[in-house]
Amino acid sequence: MPWPTWQHSAALGVVCVLAVVALRTRRPTRGSELVLPFARELAVLCGLYTLWRVAKKLPLAQSDRAVERAWEIVEFQETLGLPSEMVVQRWILAWEPLAWLSSAYYAGVHVPAMIAFLIWAFTFHRPGYGAWRNRLALLTGASLLIRFVHVAPPRFLPELGFIDVAAAQGMDVYGPVGTGVSGQFVAMPSLHVAWAAVVAFGAVGLSSSPWRWLVFAHLPVTAFVVSATGHHWWLDGVVAVALLVPAVVLERLGTRWWAGRSGYVRRHGARTRPPSLRRDPSGARDGDPESDAGQLLRRG
Repeated sequence: MPWPTWQHSAALGVVCVLAVVALRTRRPTRGSELVLPFARELAVLCGLYTLWRVAKKLPLAQSDRAVERAWEIVEFQETLGLPSEMVVQRWILAWEPLAWLSSAYYAGVHVPAMIAFLIWAFTFHRPGYGAWRNRLALLTGASLLIRFVHVAPPRFLPELGFIDVAAAQGMDVYGPVGTGVSGQFVAMPSLHVAWAAVVAFGAVGLSSSPWRWLVFAHLPVTAFVVSATGHHWWLDGVVAVALLVPAVVLERLGTRWWAGRSGYVRRHGARTRPPSLRRDPSGARDGDPESDAGQLLRRG
């Protein structure tokens, strides 16, 4: 099933924005109060998806050394003492049902799992939903920037024995190996693992149910199948999970800044600047003890 285009997403976003405007201008009802948050959030998600799809079309990708970079990753992983991805690929190929299940998981769980997580978090854990939506956006954006420097996945190194297991099982996601280069040389980092990390850590962070650990298993299972099927290196998944840390930090810093700014505006009005941002004619900031001390010295 092909992904929606940016035009489809933008059109749906516009419809959601119009619905939000129409609902806010009408007299509130029980139905409008139920639909309004969903319409507003869908508009935000459509906007983020549109930006992502448009950014992927920017002519910034560097594919010239994609295979060479893959070899560099192989050498680096060997230096770290990591086992070859061929170990798990041979394991699943030795048992046909496991190869089929791994291919099906790679092809069919990635996006539905994220959609299910967002719906679940928004419906049942709304106070914490916004934080994980923003972390998802930051993580995806960071992954996209790195992926402009293309890296070939393992299946493009048949001399090491790798094959495209999904294609062999009739569940090819990208078309015949060797075609669609601009859409296939994007192994680093693994967006599959990045999104699985958001689902896993988000479920554990939002829920106290014992079932959250079953959801968390989505992360190691995804890391396994993306490597076993020949779509990613181990390092692709490691980098993807590591990027979640700065995404969480940036989201928290942004939330604190916004909360402080919003609180000040509510108390003093939008036209009043916080003391730390106001300056006197001499250039010193109001409320700055060092500035006040300097003024007293000058006056003395």
